[in-house]
Amino acid sequence: MLELDGSSLTVADIGRVAQGAEPVHVTSMARAVAARAYADQAAARRPVYGRSTGVGGNRLVPLERGPAGGLDPALALLRSHASSLGPLRSPERVRATLVIRLNQLAAGGSGVDPVVIDGLATMIRTDALPPLRELGGVGTGDLAALATTALAMLGEVPASRPLPAPVPVGIGDALPLLSSNAATIADAALASIALRDLAHEALLIAATTFTGAGGNAEAYSVGVEEVTPFPGAQLVCRTLRELVDLDAPAARIQDPFALRALPQVHGPLLDALDVLDRVVEKLASAPSENPIFLPHQEVAHHGGFHVAYLAQALDAVRLALAQAAQLSLARLSLLCDPDITGLPAFLGDGRPGASGVMTVEYVVASALSSLRALATPASLQTVTLSHGVEEDASFASLGARQALDAVAIYRSVLAGELVAAVRCVRSRDLHPPALTDWLARCEVLDRSTVDRDLTADLLRAEELLTAPPVG
Repeated sequence: MLELDGSSLTVADIGRVAQGAEPVHVTSMARAVAARAYADQAAARRPVYGRSTGVGGNRLVPLERGPAGGLDPALALLRSHASSLGPLRSPERVRATLVIRLNQLAAGGSGVDPVVIDGLATMIRTDALPPLRELGGVGTGDLAALATTALAMLGEVPASRPLPAPVPVGIGDALPLLSSNAATIADAALASIALRDLAHEALLIAATTFTGAGGNAEAYSVGVEEVTPFPGAQLVCRTLRELVDLDAPAARIQDPFALRALPQVHGPLLDALDVLDRVVEKLASAPSENPIFLPHQEVAHHGGFHVAYLAQALDAVRLALAQAAQLSLARLSLLCDPDITGLPAFLGDGRPGASGVMTVEYVVASALSSLRALATPASLQTVTLSHGVEEDASFASLGARQALDAVAIYRSVLAGELVAAVRCVRSRDLHPPALTDWLARCEVLDRSTVDRDLTADLLRAEELLTAPPVG
């Protein structure tokens, strides 16, 4: 049971809930109850955006209530803002969205009725997932996704399973429910989990390449760790020292960058993922709805929904990922060079003109080009919307989708290097003790070196990589 207190939700917690493996419970409603009471008091004495006025370009338009006003303004807001397009998001992404939004509301500050918080918890507990579509957010609030969630609670939109009973959503709940980037934060969390898993498995693959190529372990020495003062690079040095045979004679006085600069290129990816996790966890526990109702402060209309921090953290991860993947292709190319391995060109079977893993280079280069395209910074984009009132956007939502898309592509890059690295180690009849278990897992890869279609090998190599699905 995951106990949500509004302040300590972790990326790992989000991942477990996303996979449907963790029931949730809100430990205390005290802050949410206090925020609701304060919001009601504030709305009685002053105009409050979204409660007594319209939103966006309608911010100066007073809301009419009761029979004279016709359509309930809360329903009108939710129905209009639920407009979206694109494919449906996976159950994993929707669960992650719901648990983040639940934790944010439990933190207090939104002013929603605690009944709404109970409704979100019930959705997660019963796996009654709203049908959230891909398009509708620009990094200033996942309006369409969260409006659809509210309508599913109301029973107007069918969830994947029926809720025990509809959850009432009133005028004091509609905008606060929408005022969050929970879906974007969820995507960022799931991308980070999967990319971190692949980044650590990349070191196993790099160690296999190192072994096959007779690498020089001086590049990962304690001295190098000391003079490369960044946690990610230092972790790479320590990990490689554990995975390679430090006593094996080196084939060269120094290796090509593909091996020698591994700590300095792969380390930044690990560090960027650490930064992303910190940003995700802070946002997942931040009551940053607009306006904010904190009983010890004045009501504040603000821009906390503008998640430039998240957009920039996601951009940094994808840029670092593209560089790390580029080095993986360089290691694959290194394995194809007989001057490096002492084996036939392209790790072929020795017959004249054998292609071996030649085409695997092309496959990986194709994947790398896609990663480079996905590394284009989403935070460079902007837009002006709603009569010019909202004249900027973080586009973190785009950055998070790019990070999710990058997972499968990075997996393909690593699969290509893995196929070649295992073939090289086998061809040289090497049995590095630290890689015994890893190479045993790789026994599913075909041992034949005869020229053939390597698609099946590449697919098996992808399956060996254990990062969770994030579709």
